[in-house]
Amino acid sequence: MRNKRREIEGVSLSFLDVISCGFAALILLLVLTKVFEPIILEDTIENLQGYLASLQEDLFNIRGDTRDINRKMVRKEDLHKEKLERLTRLQANLSTLETELDKTLSKSRLNNTIEGRLAKARQELTEEMKRLLADYQKAQDDTTIGGIPVDSEYVIFIIDTSGSMHSYAWPLVLQKVTETLDVYPRLKGIQVMNDMGNYMFSQYANEWIPDTGVRRQAIIDRLQTWSPFSNSSPVEGITKAIATFYRPDRKISLYVFGDEFTGRSIQQVINVVDKINREDADGNRLVRIHAVGFPVMFAQPPRFQETGIKFAILMRELCKRNGGTFVALNDFRTI
Repeated sequence: MRNKRREIEGVSLSFLDVISCGFAALILLLVLTKVFEPIILEDTIENLQGYLASLQEDLFNIRGDTRDINRKMVRKEDLHKEKLERLTRLQANLSTLETELDKTLSKSRLNNTIEGRLAKARQELTEEMKRLLADYQKAQDDTTIGGIPVDSEYVIFIIDTSGSMHSYAWPLVLQKVTETLDVYPRLKGIQVMNDMGNYMFSQYANEWIPDTGVRRQAIIDRLQTWSPFSNSSPVEGITKAIATFYRPDRKISLYVFGDEFTGRSIQQVINVVDKINREDADGNRLVRIHAVGFPVMFAQPPRFQETGIKFAILMRELCKRNGGTFVALNDFRTI
């Protein structure tokens, strides 16, 4: 009996130990489970994506700000360069102005010196020299320019429009016509015809062209392309001009422009002109005849130069006999 009781007591104690250990293990598991709770990964991933998006937005904004700053820096550099270039130009202009000022001052000092010497020279003039200067007067009846009388109130141009003149001397013809008109600031009438007596403006045939700035310019403009037929003999134009336009109360000058005379007889032309441009009681001709010779033929071979020589001889004699001046140019080209 005693042995059985002992066996029962041994078994009961072992069971209680096991039960106790089991409860202890459960409690330990509960404690461990409470301390190390599981982490929710999904919430963590979403938070990271949001943070990453925020960082990307900040990066984008920073890049935009960087571009703006770079543009502003580039613009400031450009403005700086422009200011430097402008400053350089201003300095160069200043140097030029200073140089010109120095030259002007030098000239001014020189002029002052010259004026001082002149003043001193005037003061040193003797009484005899002063008397001579006081008696000196410029001739009041001097109405010539370059030896050509310019006392006429009407001017007629008689221009050789032949091929040789157009081909070689026409720009100089335009220049000389302009210069001749400039010599006469105000005329009562102008006329232009060629050596055959053909009028430049048919609406002014047998009439005077009014002297206005517009009409003068129209003459020069028309002359550039005006080329009626010409036989290179001025006798027809001269006789027609005198017969049509001469009046006792008119002071008229003819200006003959040409390069050659192709007629047979120089003396015959002189006789014809003498007959129509006759002298008055005082020995004066009805009109003055001036001439300008263009040396076109003298630039050609010798066999072509004869007509140029004949023109020079003819016009020199006509101008001499008719109160005018013959001007022989030394070149047929403009300078």
